[in-house]
This record gives sequence, C-alpha cells and structure tokens, in this order.
Amino acid sequence: MPTRGVAYVVFLFPVIISIIFGSLVMAEVLKEPDRKLNLWQFEYSESSTTKSELLKIIGLKQVYSTSDAVEVQIMVDDPFFNCGDLYITIFDVSTIYKQVITQSGYFGQCFENNNSILPVDDVFSEVIQTPGEFEIIVEVNDKRQTHTITTNAKFAVK
Repeated sequence: MPTRGVAYVVFLFPVIISIIFGSLVMAEVLKEPDRKLNLWQFEYSESSTTKSELLKIIGLKQVYSTSDAVEVQIMVDDPFFNCGDLYITIFDVSTIYKQVITQSGYFGQCFENNNSILPVDDVFSEVIQTPGEFEIIVEVNDKRQTHTITTNAKFAVK
C-alpha cells in the first residue's frame, strides 16, 4: 500500500501542478492588451495578406514547351516591402485539386537598392515536363513576417 501513495506523489502530483501553473501563466498572458488566444495561427487573415497590383511577374510566357524552362523575375513597386522573403509556387491546375509542382523560397531579400527586382542575385528557373495548365503564385513577406503581398498568373505547357 505505501507504493500506491508514492506512485500518486511521483506521477500524479506533477501533472496537477503543471496544469495549474500553465493555467495561471496563460491567464496572465491573455490579460495583456491586444492579446488573444489564436490556436489556428497558420491560417492567413485577410488583413495580413493582400493581392497587390504593385507586385508583377516579369518574363512569364503564356505557353511553354516541355523542354523550355519557366524563368521569371518579380518586380515590387510597394515601398512598404523593401526587405523580406520571396516564395514562388507553381501549381498544376489541370486536375480537380491543385497540386504543387515546385516551390522555391528566397530568404532575406533586400531589394530597394536593386530596382525592386527579385530574386536578388539569383534566378527562378524550372522545367516542367508534364503538359497541362499551371498557375504560378508569388508571395512576398515583409521582414517582420506580419504582412504579405501576393499575385498570380496562369500559363500552359504543351
């Protein structure tokens, strides 16, 4: 019988203390102004992501052959975005569900001194060997990862 009491103290007591301590910490954090509990933190809200006319895809053709490389550059005309991360994703939209064909990330892009052409000192180039309809989506996040501008375009591979 004494082992049962020791088991409660060793295993159950720390769990109860952890729950109480965690609840107190969470209550204090949520008391701060402009603080809320966001369990779906990876979902974009409309206020932080905007479709922008100030973001342009340069060099995208309407039709490519299966041996041609899709090479694009991105031009940013928004003065708010002078440094940040660039993501370029190509989706196959020929099927019912969009499928990611390729995704590239270019981090720490400071481009205000480079005529706002991205990627800086690099080239986005992908060969798509499967014929079909495709969509390219470009996202630029600001340096603090709080705002995102995005644009998209469609093209075909034959």
